[in-house]
Amino acid sequence: MALLLVASACGTSALLGPDADQGVAGLVLLGPICPVQTLEDPCPDEPYSARIQVLTASGAHVTTVRSGGDGRFRVGLRPGRYTLRPQSGDPFPTAADEEVEVAEGVFTEVTILFDTGIR
Repeated sequence: MALLLVASACGTSALLGPDADQGVAGLVLLGPICPVQTLEDPCPDEPYSARIQVLTASGAHVTTVRSGGDGRFRVGLRPGRYTLRPQSGDPFPTAADEEVEVAEGVFTEVTILFDTGIR
């Protein structure tokens, strides 16, 4: 019986289909865009199309998503803890991993910031 439960647990995917009612919804931004920002000319961050790996808390690959031209992405996931790993450039732009927790029936909102290296 224990072998059956282990096999069943290993076959369960964290990824849900496009009609899922839970997972992660996010916005990817790129900035700074201008070398100088002032109150009169704030030069806000811009939406960015990027690839983002979704990993389980133990580091197993679930899927890779791409944000659209508007910087938005959405992926249906089972409840649990995940790491979002943005695919950085060489050397820029760069973005840090984001730890997220998905609850049942809820989309966890996240903003991923890519740094252009402009200073």
